[in-house]
This record gives sequence, C-alpha cells and structure tokens, in this order.
Amino acid sequence: MYRLRAAVAATAVLLLSLTACGNDGAKSGGDGPDSIEIGALSIVDTAPVHLAVSHGFFAKNGISAKITPVQGGANSAPGVVSGQFDFGFSNTTTLLTAREQGLPLKAVANGVSSTGQAGPGKDYSAILVPKDSSIRSAKDLPGHNIAVNQLQNIGDTTIRAAVRKASGDPGKLRFTEIPLPDMAAALAAGRVDAVWTVEPFQTQTVDQGARAVCWPFAEAVDNLTVAMYFTSEKLLRENPGLVKRFTTAINQALAYARTHPEAVREELGTYTKIPPSVIHRIVLPKWPTEINRASVQAVADLARKDGVLKRPADVGALLP
Repeated sequence: MYRLRAAVAATAVLLLSLTACGNDGAKSGGDGPDSIEIGALSIVDTAPVHLAVSHGFFAKNGISAKITPVQGGANSAPGVVSGQFDFGFSNTTTLLTAREQGLPLKAVANGVSSTGQAGPGKDYSAILVPKDSSIRSAKDLPGHNIAVNQLQNIGDTTIRAAVRKASGDPGKLRFTEIPLPDMAAALAAGRVDAVWTVEPFQTQTVDQGARAVCWPFAEAVDNLTVAMYFTSEKLLRENPGLVKRFTTAINQALAYARTHPEAVREELGTYTKIPPSVIHRIVLPKWPTEINRASVQAVADLARKDGVLKRPADVGALLP
C-alpha cells in the first residue's frame, strides 16, 4: 500500500498531460484488431489472460494483446491510469486502496478466486510453519511473526480475519514484509515463525519440510474474489466497445481455464519459471466468470476495520 501511495503523486502529473492530449490508450489498426497492452504479474493467478492470447480468445474478439510483466498490482494500477497499460490485473485490496487514493480505476472482469476450501492441498494460499512448530491453527498465530509479501494488503487482511474467526486476537499478530520467493529461506532460518504464501511457493515450501496450518483466503471470506482485471474510467468512457470485448475474451478464457486444468498447467510453463515437476503438483485456484461482489464488500469492511482503508469504501464505484 505504501508503494501505491507513493505512485499516486507521480501519476497525478501524468493524468494531467494525458487529459490534455486526449490519449485513448488502445491503438486501432483501421479494419484490423485493436492493439492493447496489459500489465499483469507472471504468476499462477494470471494463467487465463495468457490463455486468452495463446488460444485465440482475444483474436476472436478483435483484439491483439501484449502482456507486460509487472512486479505487483501496485505497479499495474498507476500504469493503467497513466496510459502505459490499457488493462491491468491486481488484487482486491490494492484496487480498493487505489480508489481511495483517487485513482479512477474500474474493474471489468474477475481475475482469480479462492477455492473456498480450507485444508492441506485444498487452496492455493496458506500459512506455513516449520514441521516442529507449536502453531496448529489460526488461533495459535497471535504473538508470532508472520511473513507477508506486502504489508497492509490482502495477505494480512485475510490473516486477521481468519484469526478473528478462530477466536484469536488479531491485535497481537506481527508481520514482516518478505518477497514471496525468499519466504522459504526465511522460515528455514528462523527469521519468522510463519509465512503466508501462494502457489507455486506453497508447494515448494512444503517440499522443504514446512506444513500448512491456516488457509486465510478460504477461512476469512466465502468464495473470495482475490483479484480482478481493471481499466481506467477514461478508456471505459471513450472506448466502451473495446472494454466490452476485452471482458468477453477474459470471461471465455476464465471458463476455459476452469474446465481445462491441464491446459493451465501447460500454459504456466510458457510464462513462469516454475519447474515442470512443481507445475503438475500445485493447487490451482478457481477462475469463475463472476466477481463475488459480497466478498469484495467483505474485504473492504475488513480493510476498514484494520485501518488499511481510512474510510468506508465505495465498492460500487470500483465494480462493473
């Protein structure tokens, strides 16, 4: 969230210049397809947008898409507003925070969802601890130091919610920001007591002897919409037809990913560095075509309770 706030000021200058020149983002090739650029993380969650390119879902909807890897959703949000990207992918908390900070973003399609099932091998995000740890469930987490990849975001928000549901005290949780690829080493070295992670790091950390004790996405909110695809209000206003075709293509890819898990695993080998031996064992998330509006509101309420959001979120302004 702190990185996002720092980006807002710089983005404001870009917004003024873009408004003055009337840039509408997507480039039209006359009678050909519209060329767009999408800012998205190279992670398991974004498999459908890559399938939309490789399996022709964009092409069938008159779109030529370029996917540009970004380091996080906090990078794609300012990029979309500034016109660097036409569309982006980011988690729900980051998008809610972006709206609160004044970035005129609009969700246009579901991105990825929790499986909604807690238990070993049932969801793609979990809290892991050393095999000999005394931590057995979310209720045992207060008083311990937990690694998250970004402070005051969807990780610690859902962890606090899971602890509350388990009758624990979320006020006694301690969080340390560590990049996802470095968490397994930090756990093994005893720098933290637990790590919150997602696939493929979940499977790789378990391979190194860790065990799962909590599944915050599944335990915190029913059928959680974890992330969404979004665009700028400017592009939505100036080229609504393009946005509609983008959403159609993404929904077709989401439906395909949901019913063709092996195609997803094959696609992961084309844009990630996940070892093949791990790709075929990771827990895949869910890719429904519908945004779970109730879950987005629940995340907004949790973020407000924890002070991540400074005022009640206008969820309707973010969602389509």
